[in-house]
Amino acid sequence: MATGRPALHEVLDDRFGTEKCAAGDLQLETLHVGSRWAEGPLYIPAWRQLIWSDIPNDRMLRWDEETGVVGVFRSPAGHSNGNTLDREGRLISCEQGNRRVTRTEHDGSLTVLADRYRGKRLNSPNDAAVKSDGSIWFSDPDFGITSDYEGHRAEGEIGANNIYRIDPDTGEVRLAADGFGAPNGLVFSPDESELYVSDTRANEIRVFEVRADGTLSEGKVFAEGTKEGRFDNIRFDDRGHLWAAAMDDGVHCYAPDGTLLGRILVPNTVSNIRFGGPRRNRLFITANDTLYSLVMGVNAAPMAV
Repeated sequence: MATGRPALHEVLDDRFGTEKCAAGDLQLETLHVGSRWAEGPLYIPAWRQLIWSDIPNDRMLRWDEETGVVGVFRSPAGHSNGNTLDREGRLISCEQGNRRVTRTEHDGSLTVLADRYRGKRLNSPNDAAVKSDGSIWFSDPDFGITSDYEGHRAEGEIGANNIYRIDPDTGEVRLAADGFGAPNGLVFSPDESELYVSDTRANEIRVFEVRADGTLSEGKVFAEGTKEGRFDNIRFDDRGHLWAAAMDDGVHCYAPDGTLLGRILVPNTVSNIRFGGPRRNRLFITANDTLYSLVMGVNAAPMAV
């Protein structure tokens, strides 16, 4: 029966059928409108809240799941971009304006985890992932230093856009992978044997084998973007699908073999996605000035132990 609503899903493969990936809500729920450019959604279970970055306005916002109220979490926020939690529930933020990665301690104080590599200032940390051994991996493109819109215009000191690893014992910042146009989102496979990285300028997602000593293989292309969209951040669900924020092409869903199974069609430019909610099956989507959500038929991938 026709509903009069625009379609939410585009099915490209039977594996994206309504009983699988596309199960759940039939329309997006708008939770907030009013950011200038939203990114970095992070659901915090202990708070029953979602926080996200409003980068040009140099603030972080929070949405309360029980009341629906939105307020300011932190301002100024170092033009923060990506956010995640470490294994102790502390907030890890990529402050691209301050060109550093920070940790918010349980008492609210800030600890700088990384701001330099071999004595040179980082470009503008963008997204981070925490491994079960406590190491923190982050992308460092130059988006925050190309203009004053999302950070502070400056000359890069390193001369490259790389992925780095922060050692959990020594705090040393080590180069993990290079050769990117602009590394953006990164996520470990559920068993942590692989690291997936989106490269926005190359419009591809690369996958690397993670070695026991914390180094990576040379890497290979997992998926190439469409003409309409470019990749931003990426997330895994509990069935092994990789979901990707694809900007003007909505949200992509990929099979483990790299096949594009289908899309979630979003009216705005999708920057970031994150699973959350009590059952971890609510997909939060930041797109332009808007925070959306969608209750799904899949859940977030379980945390590695």
